Amino acid sequence: MAVVFDPITLEILWRRLISIVDEADSSVARTTFSSLLRDAHDYTCMFTDRFGRELAQGTFATPGQSGAMALGIKNLVNKFPPDYYRPGDVFITNDPWALAGHLNDVCVMSPIFYKDKLVAFTACVFHHSDIGGRVASDNHDVFEEGLFIPFVKLYDRGVLNQSVLDLIKWNVRTPDEVIGDIRSQIAANYVCSEKICQMLKDNNLENLDDLANQIIGVTEKSMREEIAKIPKGVYQAKGIIEQTKGNEDIIINAKVEVKDTDIIVDLDGSSPQVNWGGNVVFNFTYAYVFMAIKSMFAPDIPNNDGCAKPIKLYAPEGTVVNCKFPAAVAARMQVGHFMTEIIYRALSEVLPDKVIAGSGGTPAAMNVFYGRRKDGKPWHSVIIRGEGMGAGAKNDGNYVYIFPANGANTPVEIFENDTPLIVEKRELLPDSGGPGKTKGGLGKREVFRVPSDDYAPIPPVNLGIQAGRYVYPAEGLFGGKPGRKGQFLVNNKPGNPYGLTQLKPGDVVTIDAPGGGGYGNPFERDPEMVLNDVIEGYISIESAKNDYGVIINPSTLEINWEETRKIRETK
Repeated sequence: MAVVFDPITLEILWRRLISIVDEADSSVARTTFSSLLRDAHDYTCMFTDRFGRELAQGTFATPGQSGAMALGIKNLVNKFPPDYYRPGDVFITNDPWALAGHLNDVCVMSPIFYKDKLVAFTACVFHHSDIGGRVASDNHDVFEEGLFIPFVKLYDRGVLNQSVLDLIKWNVRTPDEVIGDIRSQIAANYVCSEKICQMLKDNNLENLDDLANQIIGVTEKSMREEIAKIPKGVYQAKGIIEQTKGNEDIIINAKVEVKDTDIIVDLDGSSPQVNWGGNVVFNFTYAYVFMAIKSMFAPDIPNNDGCAKPIKLYAPEGTVVNCKFPAAVAARMQVGHFMTEIIYRALSEVLPDKVIAGSGGTPAAMNVFYGRRKDGKPWHSVIIRGEGMGAGAKNDGNYVYIFPANGANTPVEIFENDTPLIVEKRELLPDSGGPGKTKGGLGKREVFRVPSDDYAPIPPVNLGIQAGRYVYPAEGLFGGKPGRKGQFLVNNKPGNPYGLTQLKPGDVVTIDAPGGGGYGNPFERDPEMVLNDVIEGYISIESAKNDYGVIINPSTLEINWEETRKIRETK
């Protein structure tokens, strides 16, 4: 007979599962080599039941990886019959179509055995800084983008397949770092496996089956109850995404149908796949569609397979949101991150308090630097850059925030330690957030310099950028204004943010991150809040007047209430 857990016991065991994944997650921070993982936290740990159904993921998981893994791990688990797996097995792959959408996201997966029986699987996906290939958004197919690792055994019953590690080692620029990070993944899976077995022993459980069924069932029920509260109907939105120079814009059509307690998202009519790295595989598209719906309807419920059951996605094969092999996919976030924003836009009229305006971080921005030092030693570094988040009904957008992805801005000191480059400036950009009753988050300016003294690296220094908002700014909602667009300069002249830029000693790179869109009529913003923004340097006195209708004396920094009333009454 199935074991039925009372609500208190269920909650205790559920939280213990999450704490186990968080402990594995913490082990990564202590053992990984790459700053992208250690400092920017671009990785996700999770585990599933023995059928591949997600049970828990790390609290700090990033949505693109976790949402894609929820689909991908299930497919990988069921690729072989249950009796194929053995204690000590460890699998590895970075197949973009199987998992998280590009080659840099490498997955290490392990079966978990308890009392000689398969009870679960644990997996982690790391965004490896280096996977070889030509690092640029304008690659034409996946073969240019680096090493493709099929789903293979890295360990067979505890015995390392050294040939797999050697193959990886000889196809990347910084092998010590990459192999070190893979070993960190293996360690994270080991932590997860050991702790789950200990939990089963502590609670006299033979397996996770009944606990998994109850957790997934409760989650699905809660999710459906929230969906049932909104009016049934079909809601639509259209998004326009800039392409590489000289190509037509990408169109994303989204039809969101709320049907009983199901949500069906149809992306039919979206642009065909493109001849550069912005293509998105189905799993990654689903991940950010799921992220939008989950954040609106059940933000506080821990992610597991039950959250996904009410959500169906249709994305025609061969389109930019469900590309076919061997499409280039390295810069998939430049399109994929827009899925969340477009779903928000479609449901904004019916759920105005649960959505936000467009974000400057849609897409999140990533800079890939690599080259050789003075002594000839290769170096390679990836940093994620936060931008202005879109404003919501009650709150201003966060400043330089990584959204809809999850991660952290790499500290200047870490970047300068990892590379021969110098960061000359990192500062907030006043007036970059879209005006609104609630204001869009500010972007920031970063200035990098390639030194030309005795520490100068061997030229060229290669810079690949994955970003957006250079043509179309983050849109506002309900009368809110757009945020400021992004900018990429090399020696104060416009550069190509989509190709591979080669820098020489003495070159200076300026990158302006775009701001988030505003929400609501800017003239309805509390004048005292506008004054505080001026005092803090977030907006200028000119913007206070022109965008918010608030007149501020530049000498005294006091509001002229009479003039403010007059100007606001005329709008």
